[in-house]
Amino acid sequence: MDQLYNLYQNNYLFVAVFIFLGILLPVVALTFGRLLRPNKPTEAKKTTYESGVDPFGESWIRFNARYYMFALLFLLFDVETVFLYPWAVAYDYLGIFALIEMVIFMVMLIIGLLYAWKKKVLTWN
Repeated sequence: MDQLYNLYQNNYLFVAVFIFLGILLPVVALTFGRLLRPNKPTEAKKTTYESGVDPFGESWIRFNARYYMFALLFLLFDVETVFLYPWAVAYDYLGIFALIEMVIFMVMLIIGLLYAWKKKVLTWN
């Protein structure tokens, strides 16, 4: 029983060390960067830079909602590739079950894409 307790204590110790290092390393890196970089602020450096052109007008503009639809479709297929890679790597171990599962996943994505196409979400006017 005492060995089991020590095992759990060591696991918590590893987690605590990783959390500590996860906080300490970025703080140290950012602090060294701040100390080593040159710091000579001027008025020209504080202005907004937009491809060499002085900014004009207001910064708040309206975007077409279709941009968000394309972004969501991109994320959908990006997530699909994230799921496809582990499936391809583990296919030898999982066999026909993985194949059926991935076919169902792909069919659901294709149905979603066809639905968006039918609703004319993908057309740009």
